[in-house]
Amino acid sequence: MAKDPSAKGSSSRREGSGRAISESTTERLSIYLRCLTQLERAGVETVSSKELAQRFQLNSALIRKDLTYFGEFGMRGVGYNVPELRAHIVQILGLDRELRVAIIGAGNLGQALADYRGFNSEGCRIVALFDVSPEKVGTRSCSGIPVHHVDHLEQTLRDEKVNIVALAVPSGQGQALLERTAAAGVRAVLNFVPDRLRPPEGVFIRNVDLKIQLEGLAFQLAHPQG
Repeated sequence: MAKDPSAKGSSSRREGSGRAISESTTERLSIYLRCLTQLERAGVETVSSKELAQRFQLNSALIRKDLTYFGEFGMRGVGYNVPELRAHIVQILGLDRELRVAIIGAGNLGQALADYRGFNSEGCRIVALFDVSPEKVGTRSCSGIPVHHVDHLEQTLRDEKVNIVALAVPSGQGQALLERTAAAGVRAVLNFVPDRLRPPEGVFIRNVDLKIQLEGLAFQLAHPQG
């Protein structure tokens, strides 16, 4: 069965212990990584779960619970060694190797993603953009990412050894491109297309729908709590 981690009911994986690890847990690990990176840059060497929670508006009990899925970290009365815990989370998330990313769609969103410094960090590297526009093909983004014609998609994905593809194309174009990326051997897709795509067998897909997020905020404004 194809994998869609963004869909309800399919949000878990298995760690070595055999316990199911939810997608929400792995998402929180990414948040912990950002927090620990900030602490390390600030020269902080140790931090307790309580201090980590207070600094970044997190839940200390949830931090401890999440980390126990992956081993024993920290010392009672001392806390976590910040560089060591950060290194462990980098390894857990699979960011201790280079992940090569390509973006299909060199419009405003695609260009912004290509030049976003957060994408080119923690093991991720944007290596290619794709488009069909003659004005864009053969050019480079502001950060120097080359724009290839989508006709050369499969071969370029293989040549560049791409691990992850981000789809940033108009509605109606995503499914065919998703299938082409899967045929080229790519097994992870970040989908910004405002369509619900059907992932081929063995392909993991995450959907990022900005309109849904805005509508969620609109609902909160229309129905304030308390």
